[in-house]
Amino acid sequence: MTDTFEEIYRRSIDDPEGFWGEAAELVHWYRRWDTVLDDSDAPYYRWFAGGQTNVCYNAVDRHVEAGHADQLAIIHDSPITGTQQKITYGELRDRVAVFAGALAAQGISAGDRVIIYMPMIPEALVAMLACARIGAVHSVVFGGFASNELAVRIDDCKPRAIVAASCGLEPGRTIEYKPLLDKAIELADHKPEHCIVFQRPQVQAEMSAGRDIDWNEAVAAATPVDCVPLDALAPLYILYTSGTTGQPKGVVRDTGSGIVALNWTMKNIYNMDPGEVFWAASDVGWVVGHSYIVYGPLLGRNTTIVFEGKPVGTPDPGVFWRVIEEHDVKVLFTAPTAFRAIKKEDPGGVYLDRHDTSGLRALFLAGERTDPDTLQWATDKMGVPVIDHWWQTETGWSICANCLGIELLPIKEGSPTRPVPGWAMAVLDDDGNPVAAGDIGSLVVELPLPPGTFPTLWNARQRMFDSYFSRFPGYYETGDAGFIDGDGYVFVMSRTDDVINVAGHRLSTGAIEEVLAAHPDVAECAVIGVRDQLKGELPLGCLVLSSGVDRDHADIIRECVGLVREKIGPVAAFKLAAVVARLPKTRSGKILRGTMKKIADSDEWKMPATIDDPVILDEIGAALKTLGYAT
Repeated sequence: MTDTFEEIYRRSIDDPEGFWGEAAELVHWYRRWDTVLDDSDAPYYRWFAGGQTNVCYNAVDRHVEAGHADQLAIIHDSPITGTQQKITYGELRDRVAVFAGALAAQGISAGDRVIIYMPMIPEALVAMLACARIGAVHSVVFGGFASNELAVRIDDCKPRAIVAASCGLEPGRTIEYKPLLDKAIELADHKPEHCIVFQRPQVQAEMSAGRDIDWNEAVAAATPVDCVPLDALAPLYILYTSGTTGQPKGVVRDTGSGIVALNWTMKNIYNMDPGEVFWAASDVGWVVGHSYIVYGPLLGRNTTIVFEGKPVGTPDPGVFWRVIEEHDVKVLFTAPTAFRAIKKEDPGGVYLDRHDTSGLRALFLAGERTDPDTLQWATDKMGVPVIDHWWQTETGWSICANCLGIELLPIKEGSPTRPVPGWAMAVLDDDGNPVAAGDIGSLVVELPLPPGTFPTLWNARQRMFDSYFSRFPGYYETGDAGFIDGDGYVFVMSRTDDVINVAGHRLSTGAIEEVLAAHPDVAECAVIGVRDQLKGELPLGCLVLSSGVDRDHADIIRECVGLVREKIGPVAAFKLAAVVARLPKTRSGKILRGTMKKIADSDEWKMPATIDDPVILDEIGAALKTLGYAT
């Protein structure tokens, strides 16, 4: 008899060492761990200390050695170029081993950092796995990020090498990566020794003699290398996430616990069997790409789809359905934004009706809160369970989900269901006291966090404590507010800080404010996240101009929009700004961003008792109305 979700969950909480010790037996170890959980340095817990393993061996080599060399590992589907490429596990092992040799030939070894700045092409996965093969720590930077953002990451993780492509492709345009990379290196204090550049046929990048190396030439000269046994606690990667100060936080994932957790999730959360096709329609630059384009599916011996396209416009809102039909996708994982875009272009599901998607078992949504309209539309049109699940860059996998591989629980609109096994959730008030069921408070997780979560921030141990553990001792502070109902279902309502969610991408309003404030005509500014039907949230800026500036406001706004695009990148989707006479503040000088957001979203709000001048809120409301908000 199969255990129920409740039985499995209770065991994970009551006996975490026994639970995760069993899960760890399902993957390969060169050396077994000394202890499942090392709690000697709480709250910095460590899983599987003393063990030795390798992520690349578990994701690729062990499947080849078990006789599955001919199974497809990667399907690259690019509707932008109109091409497809299929790579077996045997072919992937060979490509990764050779590129790992190319890295080793440049002196890269265990512990060295390598930044990867690439679009959605198989070479991005090969580069990540090659780093894992030899113990180099990779840090993937999303190709849409601008030079100064890349420079910040170069200075923080100090890579010995950068692996890049010559360009990325968007519908109707080509983005040259090499000039952005060159500018970033120019801006950065730290200078990488080498850049390995994969030349795509659309753009041939100019190479810098003595530093830049052509990918194909490096591979042609390389000798394949084997996987290196690594300590379970060795870092696998650094992935930067937005911080409230505008300074990105380098989330670290370790080797051993990451393998155990992701391998466990493929069956228990997503109900994937080896050999089946899994599609996470995301990007390798985000945590979803790390966990569920690259490592999770390959650990589970699934076929992963690397998709270079958009949900609409490449060429139409039926591209998702075409991919599902053509490649026999069993589970699709994407952001609600994608389905809002498809729904907007094809509300009646005409394009869906043209394709046979009967092989699809489930749709998982994450990256932002799934609104009930989108969930209901997707459920009605697709006829499969639509499962909202909630997690973060820091956690690496789901905090809450409807675990399809254990027991499908009733779906409640607006909830990512219950905490996943391993996650002990609570809701606390500002004083750290538990609140009653249904009452809103800070969503927290009782320590220790399960395997696969972040053991630290890169070179920022104290910042990790201050950001996540200091406010509620004994708990991980998620930074989200919400409630848990009487059935144990979690409802995530909003962020508790100034990080906004634009189409699944977490962006700091503080970072955007820093860029706007650098404009010579801007004296001060405030950025808030406002509701958007398609992207979930959009940043909106209120600009106070310096005294004596009499230029046309439209020109200043246009320049500010351009600055954000240059400094942060188009991913910020910053297009909304208004010039205001002043900003609403408390008597102590704190800008009332929360009140501004409520006014913009036309939510009910109360006059803050500490406001220095109530009249300013009327002025803000009038300015927001010119942008179509505060209606």
